[in-house]
Amino acid sequence: MLSLENIEVSIGGSQILRDVSFTVPTGSITCLMGRNGVGKTTTLRTIMGLLPPTRGSIVFNGCKITSMPPEERARAGIGFVPQGREIFPHLTVEENLHVGCVARGKSASSGLNRIFSLFPILKDFLPRKGGMLSGGQQQQLAIARALLTEPKLLILDEPTEGIQPNVIDQIGDTIRLLREEGKMSILLVEQYLEFAKELSDYFTIMDRGAVVAGGPIEKLTDSVIQQHLVV
Repeated sequence: MLSLENIEVSIGGSQILRDVSFTVPTGSITCLMGRNGVGKTTTLRTIMGLLPPTRGSIVFNGCKITSMPPEERARAGIGFVPQGREIFPHLTVEENLHVGCVARGKSASSGLNRIFSLFPILKDFLPRKGGMLSGGQQQQLAIARALLTEPKLLILDEPTEGIQPNVIDQIGDTIRLLREEGKMSILLVEQYLEFAKELSDYFTIMDRGAVVAGGPIEKLTDSVIQQHLVV
């Protein structure tokens, strides 16, 4: 589904990513892990075309997208929920959802029933401004908006950050359901270790801008966690 090969990225003359290679298999959940500041978000921004690599290639769904503009990657089927959610705070929940529909060229009603089944609270809050929602509700809105673009690959950057436990459980249930449906792959960046282990099929760990470990989630042993993830 997604393959990064020998990706290098520099920002302001400083090399941030070093020879990053990993894959997200079709129909899987892959968790990109690592301590703060190791290059995870930079990797996601590079996948989305927001940062140009100085070396390497990115292949998505059999097509090389290394030089493709961000909007074309979105149209090709990559959905992105960034850290901080980045909803439109002055638009209503309904208007935020319509942005997702329009981005994919779909009618506003085509996917909303499914969204409301995943996140029932959004239906109750349709007239409310996005900025008036709690952090957990904003995260549900951001994921819902991305799902309305009907992505083949959904990228989630720390979806549990600053979220209350009951909403974390709801988001986890939604991610499980999406995996069971088998219609998309998910690339998840997550610091909440138990959440990541429960949901993921594969893991990739980064340190200092490079990949240092990875494989099936069963290989994420206590020794690997102690070596690469414990602060």
